[in-house]
Amino acid sequence: MNKTPTQRAAELLAELTLEEKICQLSCQMLYPIREDYEERRLYKFGNFRNPGHFLHEHRGKPVSPAEVTDAINRDIRLSMAQNSQSVPPIEHAEALHGAQWGMATCFPQPIGMASMFDDELVEKIGDVIGKECVVVGVRQALAPVVNIVRDCRWGRTIESFGEDVLLSSNAGVAICKGLQKNGVIATPKHYADNYSYGGRDSNVSDTSERTMREVYLKPFEECIKRGGAMSIMAAYNSWDGVPCTCNKRLLTDILRNEWGFEGFVVSDYNSVEGVWEAHRLYDAEWKAQAESLKAGMDVDLPQNSYDDLMLAYNEGWIIESDIDRALLRVLTAKFSIGLMDKPFADRYEAQSLVRCDEHKALALETARRSMVLLKNESILPFNKNKIKKLAVFGMGANEFPVGKNYSGPFEVEWTAEDAKTPLQYLREYLEGFAEVIFADDEDIETVAAECDAAVYMTALVEGEGLDRSDIRLPGVTRTVQKDENATIVGKLEMEIKTDQEESIRRMTAVNSNSAVVLLNGSPIDMSIWLDGCGAVLEAWFPGEQGAQAICELLFGEISPSGKLPITFPKTVGQVPLFYSVKPSGRGYGYIENDGSPLYPFGYGLSYTTFVLDDFECVNNGDSLNIRLTVENTGEYDGAEVVQVYLTGINCDVVMPVKELKAYKRIELKRKEKAELNIHVPNEAFCYYDRRMSLGMHNGDYTVSVGTSCMDIHKTFELRVRDGKLI
Repeated sequence: MNKTPTQRAAELLAELTLEEKICQLSCQMLYPIREDYEERRLYKFGNFRNPGHFLHEHRGKPVSPAEVTDAINRDIRLSMAQNSQSVPPIEHAEALHGAQWGMATCFPQPIGMASMFDDELVEKIGDVIGKECVVVGVRQALAPVVNIVRDCRWGRTIESFGEDVLLSSNAGVAICKGLQKNGVIATPKHYADNYSYGGRDSNVSDTSERTMREVYLKPFEECIKRGGAMSIMAAYNSWDGVPCTCNKRLLTDILRNEWGFEGFVVSDYNSVEGVWEAHRLYDAEWKAQAESLKAGMDVDLPQNSYDDLMLAYNEGWIIESDIDRALLRVLTAKFSIGLMDKPFADRYEAQSLVRCDEHKALALETARRSMVLLKNESILPFNKNKIKKLAVFGMGANEFPVGKNYSGPFEVEWTAEDAKTPLQYLREYLEGFAEVIFADDEDIETVAAECDAAVYMTALVEGEGLDRSDIRLPGVTRTVQKDENATIVGKLEMEIKTDQEESIRRMTAVNSNSAVVLLNGSPIDMSIWLDGCGAVLEAWFPGEQGAQAICELLFGEISPSGKLPITFPKTVGQVPLFYSVKPSGRGYGYIENDGSPLYPFGYGLSYTTFVLDDFECVNNGDSLNIRLTVENTGEYDGAEVVQVYLTGINCDVVMPVKELKAYKRIELKRKEKAELNIHVPNEAFCYYDRRMSLGMHNGDYTVSVGTSCMDIHKTFELRVRDGKLI
């Protein structure tokens, strides 16, 4: 009889001693990798930060996938020899927009993935990341980030899928599916509500339970129920007076008892230590370990928790059943992903698979689709046949456009021999057509004036530990340095020596045929320079193939098709600003402006034009089908994203003024017309009533169909009565 993973895990658990059980719940991260590595390694532990992440330091060039595989295989082999039942460890890694054990395929940062509004393509990204993890022996990915961003000052906005619950949920689910189909444990993070006032990372949350359930918890629930996520990472912050790491309400009552989660919970790095040291909830770390374990946190990452757990056991703060409960979850996961049956990876397969042509082609396709054209006053696309001299300015032109956030291993930035910077690709692309002149900002007036067109490519470093109080482009000389998190996120160092805003103004003043390419991970205040600028392309950080995609979009080889997954405010004074607010009792504006954004959620221009027509709303009683035709009436092949929003009135509680409930991307050749069907499920009409009961309660609804939250082409009126649409 075939036994289930849980049955096999229970049998294995019964064979382990107490010491072995606690070891299996412990973790280690060890660097640098040097001669005494194996002497310092505690191979008896069941969870490791994969050594591949640290192999590249002080090498002439990054090590190969095969060498990473060899190191991980040896780690696993020596670890299995250290316990009586030969239990292999889970080797984990970051995988935000590519497998971060070395120089794996590097995709657009998640904010760019979200801009595609294409769940199937995001799942393909997750699939490739999963393949490039498992092929070297990495079996748990600390991804995706599904925190909802309502304040773009948060430095980790770049890691997110933006401000919308549905879009973030769908993208998170897609990444989870892609990872786990390859036997890699997905770990949505950071559970939950991981930033607070002013966009400050990991600050205390006093968010109401209503808002938590309507907004911040929903993507995690979806990643579990639809994405099959087998792990969850608890956040650093506290909620309702209790740190998330030891919050029984979050980790047991909601996560397990309500949602039916059967996987295991890991801490954010050193967050158990933070329960006593930062939050000061206990007077010793071992007590924090005990309380976290009992609350539902199973594995403390990334360091040794053995001594604390053993002390907690000896002091009677935990009993063996507490340990068994947590370990059963971890062992079940090991059996479920096939780790127990096939613990080792194949170095030859790793060498041939990682960054293969197919994977790089997907990186290019996603880079093309992720970029958003924000402004275009007949400047773009540039005409390759009419430009003889192109001026290029800005630090971003000379950087691989991957972003310095989770984009490379320890102390080494992501690189590849076949990767190009935007400047390199522009020169290659325009060879034989035009001279590309790259100049310092101090020479802008001279160089830009003598060229047929000009481009400014911005520079900005964002990420973990880099929250901002100013969302403008850096306008004074400043140096961004790595912080204590740089071990994980990469080498966050960049010196910006120029006033980029002033440089853009100087460029557009002397050359009207000029464009700005934004290389960033969150909204930018453009108020100082936007009026004089004819074209702005939001490229985000588009990944390893981003240089080619930027060039193709600038010169019309590809028509932009990305849509904003996050609202762009006019200035920082409007922040927090997001589209799905609940109605104000008085107004939305300030003395200086009416409260409207610079660019709204869902917005994005194209080189072609689309007409939406022949709308029909088919009511199935518990769901809707929206039918329409979409016609490409312009001169370029292109893609449009049709978005369906819902507005509820006369409900039991106050509803958002508008919420995204469905969307669909459609590709059309020039002059092509096609019918589009969008399904709106009954869940779209469910909400929490005054008793906090989720259901399809009564209400009157406007269904709006358009191409952004503010560009609506058709509306329909419906009602819900007794759980039915009428």
